[in-house]
Amino acid sequence: MTREVNITRMDAFTYRESIKSGDSVMLVPVGSVEQHGAHMPLGVDTMLSTKIAELTAARIDALVGPAVSVGYKSQQRSGGGNHIVGSFGFDADTVVGVCRTLVRELSRHGVKKVVFVNGHYENYQFIYEGVDLALRDLAGSSQGASQVMMLSYWDFVTPQVIARLYPDGFPGWDVEHGGVMETSLMLEYFPELVWMDRLIDHAAAELPLYDLLPADASLTPESGCLSSGKVSTAQKGQILAESIMAGMVDAISSRF
Repeated sequence: MTREVNITRMDAFTYRESIKSGDSVMLVPVGSVEQHGAHMPLGVDTMLSTKIAELTAARIDALVGPAVSVGYKSQQRSGGGNHIVGSFGFDADTVVGVCRTLVRELSRHGVKKVVFVNGHYENYQFIYEGVDLALRDLAGSSQGASQVMMLSYWDFVTPQVIARLYPDGFPGWDVEHGGVMETSLMLEYFPELVWMDRLIDHAAAELPLYDLLPADASLTPESGCLSSGKVSTAQKGQILAESIMAGMVDAISSRF
């Protein structure tokens, strides 16, 4: 029987037993509710960050905490834009506050080693701010010091894997919204939620080097995606996931 790593599927007594050593590492997924075109569901970012966190935790005897399932506002140059119906964007102070509270609560439980696993491009700086404020809150407290790592899982895809999976050129992670990486990972882990027959194929979006508010909707492709996932496969998802998990295992193990 596979060991359960996600604490939201544990009872309270099992959870307490699993962290009683005081040396547990807790991975916290951070995603969003955001449109990903016609071929994937709104929950892609949360689903993938949670799955990757769970698979990584199983390799290093860590745990996975409650996911932050709604993130910062989708931005036009990295997620199509919050003007598109289907994207739910929280204000920055909400994302900061949730991350800040999670660090404090985990510390109160006795968990001092935390890894935020980001799955939504726009979230990162607000996770960082929440963690920084939480550590200031905890400084000098009787709960003891916590150490927190923050990462975005796609940063662990190696250059070799990028060259292999993007032979015609890599558009960049910001433009990979709804593209090959996310679609391939979804095909590997959640194939029943990918509708390839509905995928809208188009060239990678060409966006200006500035942001504009209110957003000019004409700049975002009709699909809502910023590149095409047409050549995505579950096999590519396996290759991507292995690269990501290997890098995350190495980073987390080397620090914690």
